[in-house]
Amino acid sequence: MNPLVVLHVDDEPDIREVAALSLQLDPSITLISVPSGEEALSRLYAGLTPDVILLDVMMPMLDGPATLSRLREIPGQEDTPVLFMTARAQAQEQNRYLALGARAVILKPFDPMTLARDVRDALAQNA
Repeated sequence: MNPLVVLHVDDEPDIREVAALSLQLDPSITLISVPSGEEALSRLYAGLTPDVILLDVMMPMLDGPATLSRLREIPGQEDTPVLFMTARAQAQEQNRYLALGARAVILKPFDPMTLARDVRDALAQNA
């Protein structure tokens, strides 16, 4: 498998920890984990170039959709794949996230044993 740099953005420390343990099951994933949309944007403005961004939908201050909108304004981030992560499972909400430009939606709670594969599958099917 190709190496993959993943930026994971979630305000919940427990979710970040489980996702980190899960993604690190794939030795070719390099994970950068941050607690907020603001921190993600700061890293991206500083030159971080992830292959994919896992972005929580509901966060205080700057939620996932607002973060996505702002990151698209950063030179070089216009086409970075974003996968929203959310507990909102209704089809209309998922369709709204896709319409905003997300490549896919991963539902919480996610399966820790398959998260890395789910990320790679979402990238492959929508490439």
